[in-house]
Amino acid sequence: MRLAGVRCITVSFQAVTTVTSRETDGIPEEAQMRRAVFIGAVLAALALAVAWPQAQQAPQPPKWASGTLKPIPVDPARPWGWAVRALMENPNRKLYNTAKAKLLSGQQVFSFTQSTFDPKGYCAAAPHYDFTWFEMQHSTMRFDQVQDMILACPGIGATPILRLPDALEGNLQKAYDLGVLGTIVPTVDDALEARDAARFARFPPTGRRSQGGSNVWNPFLNPGETYRNSINDNVLTIVMLETPEAVTNAFEIASQPGIDVVIQGNSDLESFSGIPRTDGRYQDMLTEIRNQTYRAGKFWGNATYTMATGNVLSPDSRFHQNGPSKDGWAPPPARGAAPPAAQPPAPGATPPAAPPAGGARRGVGPGQ
Repeated sequence: MRLAGVRCITVSFQAVTTVTSRETDGIPEEAQMRRAVFIGAVLAALALAVAWPQAQQAPQPPKWASGTLKPIPVDPARPWGWAVRALMENPNRKLYNTAKAKLLSGQQVFSFTQSTFDPKGYCAAAPHYDFTWFEMQHSTMRFDQVQDMILACPGIGATPILRLPDALEGNLQKAYDLGVLGTIVPTVDDALEARDAARFARFPPTGRRSQGGSNVWNPFLNPGETYRNSINDNVLTIVMLETPEAVTNAFEIASQPGIDVVIQGNSDLESFSGIPRTDGRYQDMLTEIRNQTYRAGKFWGNATYTMATGNVLSPDSRFHQNGPSKDGWAPPPARGAAPPAAQPPAPGATPPAAPPAGGARRGVGPGQ
């Protein structure tokens, strides 16, 4: 398209200059100059009209620099997440946390971000993604609003995961009692913060979550299971490393029992470190966190979903904020916007399964 537009402008320029050369005989030089300026302005406007749609396309992934650190080779006997599986009380159980099940099967997972109270929009998008990134760090959304959206279409597809502003016990307790299956704690700098993020997410003996619970997942329990004896295995605890201090402490953070996934807050890591993503030192920070997370037996990922492809570390980046849907679905356009092009489905994607009978609340069906 762009080349065609350039050819069109070139032809137009040739035609205009040809006609102009025939019509300038006998015209004063000053008038000819004014005409040339006018023609130049017209051609510049045409070039801008061709280039503008190109500029409005989705931003391209950054050109990653080559760092000096090398990724530790993955031992087939110790795959990504081996310690996550080892912590499970029953590693062979069928999980109702489908995002965790997908991670344990060796696949990447992607999400859509829900930062406003919109049950209809949430229920429309949830069947098409691995998990929902409910956003409470950078939004004014409340716990009861997150709960109402989950209850509007429970078990419809995307695993509900909530990013909190901190690892306070009260916040984690409320999050799990309302029905989420995972929490994301940002700006974790050391092992003590990671310990709190992990221990308040699970019941004893693994953690220190106070007795409480949710009825959301009862229709999805395996025979003989209860929420209390199954939820620990279905929890995903994610921490975000976003500072140079966190990079230094990456192994101690990732090694905390109950931490399942370590991801970068890629923009904040750039901001806190002062190192741009196109600098080899930034790539070295990613490699260091990746290596220490693998040593600890956990899963690694990035908030920037463009890290899922195009980087030497991309095959190991498993958990992402946003990214492609499972089935190529694209969200409806905003009012007055052009319809978006369908996305290619995520690698290895399969169409989402319909929720089991009885999974929705009385009077509330999927997508309503």
